[in-house]
Amino acid sequence: MFVRRTVLAVALAVLAAGAQAQDYKLGSIEISQPWSRATPPSAQTAGGFLAITNKGTTADRLIAVKSAVSDKAEVHEMKMDGNVMRMREVEKGLEIPPGATVELKPGGFHLMFMGLKAPLAKDQRVPITLVFEKAGSVDVDMKVEAMGAQMPAHKP
Repeated sequence: MFVRRTVLAVALAVLAAGAQAQDYKLGSIEISQPWSRATPPSAQTAGGFLAITNKGTTADRLIAVKSAVSDKAEVHEMKMDGNVMRMREVEKGLEIPPGATVELKPGGFHLMFMGLKAPLAKDQRVPITLVFEKAGSVDVDMKVEAMGAQMPAHKP
């Protein structure tokens, strides 16, 4: 009886974890685990994070991001320039090589939302549209995690 309950509990936990993770597919492009962080009431900016996998045989580019939660949204990169961390827009889009996964995460490539119309709250879903050069556009919901989160709570 104990073994049966344990197996059932593990199975339910695995199903629940899978149900929390939201993945999207657009042709050969797969988007997984889109998320953001909650923001303080006066914040004007927020970041967005996710992983993009290109299952195709040719490169594609993430060329734009759109969202109604902010006045402007861009694909950005953070990198060290000597001893200074610099952030800038990726002007020609972010290349997603064939057979590769590109992670947009804190401290590296990320989505930048500027001119927030309202603070982002934990557990909120933020609708965004990702625009790819070849694959086209896909609507995605980002789950808002706690302020300061480094990775989504639902990611193993």
